[in-house]
Amino acid sequence: MKNILLFLLSFIASDTAFAQHFQTASIRKHIAFLASDDLEGRGTASLGEVRAANYIADYFKTLGLKPVGTSGYFQPFEVTFAIDGKAHAMTGRNVVAFLDNAAAKTIVIGAHYDHLGKGFQGSSLSPDSKNQIHNGADDNASGTTGVMELARYLTENNVTEKHNYLFIAFSGEELGLIGSKHFTEKPTLPLTSVSSMINMDMIGRLTDEKGIIVSGWGTSPVWGKLIPPLARKQNLKYTVDSSGVGASDHTSFYLKNIPVVQFFTGGHGDYHKISDDADKINYEGEVRILNLIADLLMNLDKEPEPEFATAANPHSGATTSNFKVTLGVMPDYSYTGKGLKIDGVSKARPAEKAGIVAGDIITRLGGEEIGTIYDYMEILGKHEKGQVVEAEFLRGSEVKKVKVTF
Repeated sequence: MKNILLFLLSFIASDTAFAQHFQTASIRKHIAFLASDDLEGRGTASLGEVRAANYIADYFKTLGLKPVGTSGYFQPFEVTFAIDGKAHAMTGRNVVAFLDNAAAKTIVIGAHYDHLGKGFQGSSLSPDSKNQIHNGADDNASGTTGVMELARYLTENNVTEKHNYLFIAFSGEELGLIGSKHFTEKPTLPLTSVSSMINMDMIGRLTDEKGIIVSGWGTSPVWGKLIPPLARKQNLKYTVDSSGVGASDHTSFYLKNIPVVQFFTGGHGDYHKISDDADKINYEGEVRILNLIADLLMNLDKEPEPEFATAANPHSGATTSNFKVTLGVMPDYSYTGKGLKIDGVSKARPAEKAGIVAGDIITRLGGEEIGTIYDYMEILGKHEKGQVVEAEFLRGSEVKKVKVTF
């Protein structure tokens, strides 16, 4: 009887392991490499970016995926940005691989793998950040790892799906979605064959309180049909954003009339700081998110082609690269009430100097009402450095007003 019981327990354990599509050990391995000091923050066109690109391409090769860049797995593109006030033309590169199931339609699975390097490419929220490594474990080694692990799952699941899959690790995202814009302008496979695009940006800090933020909800009815039951299956709380336009690479595909959906676990105090390290990743949480996405892909395979819908885009394509000023805050993207709820405040930036803290909800800025994050983005784009404006916000039930100097 004891031997029979041990056999049954062994069978149940092995069956559970088989049902688990993703393992924390492999996720941890990829993030540890991509977010290591050796890669010096994976700045676009840097040596660290090249080494990260090589690592991703080598992994795609071990899976037997077809290289569909313009140079093997790589799709180089020119990028110009200022370092210490001087403009330099350099070369970044996307990493592109194809799982060919001989299908008529293809689903793009993407994430950006670049980050802020050593602080010379701008956007750092750490004080005195120049020449300091920004490892970007959550932003976006976590999403890049998601692309790699989904590629492994789809090549090893012994299923020939009714779609092909195009896996893309984009560079230049932190400089303004440059890599994904380049791909959609000069695609290595016809965009007419692309049925939808799934993007992962910062999926490494899952908390039960916030859950996941799902953007692009309004770009196709299929997301609202398929995702809710799959999220319940993984016991994942979720918040939706209808817009197809945002500060990540799904935007480039949406603007080509392709249904998009993005997964994101929200902002945190380490965003764009030198403290975004691998030891802060919720690896078990990323497993749950990847299980959801894998199930979504399997369910998409049973559906008619997703119908594209024009989603509400109140910010009319504005991105952070358009802004001349910043408050130095990280919004709480899971907040669904009126106003801009603050999730984090950077030291020595306008918000902190004005006395705004995490948890405050900004309701007016510069005399204009803020209903959503998109209102905030639009208002921010109207201001210049040196301007002084009034900010009105809620701290608990108390209304406060302060002067903010940009």
